[in-house]
Amino acid sequence: MDFETAFGADFREVSEGEREGRLTHVVRAQRTYRTSPENLWSAITEKQRIESWFGKISGDFKRGGRFSIEGNADGDIFACEPPHSVSVTWEFGGNKSWVTATIKDVEDGALLMIEHELPTDTESEAHWEKYGPGATDVGWEMAMLGLDGHLQLNGQSVIAAGQEWAEAEEGKSRLRSWAEAWGKAHIEDGTPMKIAMETAARTADFYTGEV
Repeated sequence: MDFETAFGADFREVSEGEREGRLTHVVRAQRTYRTSPENLWSAITEKQRIESWFGKISGDFKRGGRFSIEGNADGDIFACEPPHSVSVTWEFGGNKSWVTATIKDVEDGALLMIEHELPTDTESEAHWEKYGPGATDVGWEMAMLGLDGHLQLNGQSVIAAGQEWAEAEEGKSRLRSWAEAWGKAHIEDGTPMKIAMETAARTADFYTGEV
């Protein structure tokens, strides 16, 4: 994969939401892939393909099923409309949030939208105030990049190459730029510039190992 032109999302948005009567933070990232919606759906929902770009996963991949990603999150699949959208709970570190992946057929290929909805309980809000939206979405941009490599290389695994890239200075520079971009999206949602960019800087330090 050519990492020299690596990019994550081509759209970023931060907003507020509500779930079960409680305020939530909603972060959205999207990217267009030069493939069909059906192939993109296969890449994000089939075990063997997920393990080529995201990580080792187990579970029952259908509505009502439960999944587990090694070293990452567990969750329940609570909505699934092939080949258009899938919604899951995202349970990590004792915290539960909600993720929806939506695929749309567009002129240039297939558009993937990742929406991650985060709770605002005391612990979650403390994490948000420290790191902002980039805490989750720089990670999703790394996943979007890995997915692109998987599609470009006809299903070959790109995990090792992606990790090597992220640890090199070129990758770290790109991760910093993504964190800054999420800081700017945070500002557009109404957060004061100083606060938004401070959280973005802490996110960049976290992802580049400079903490």
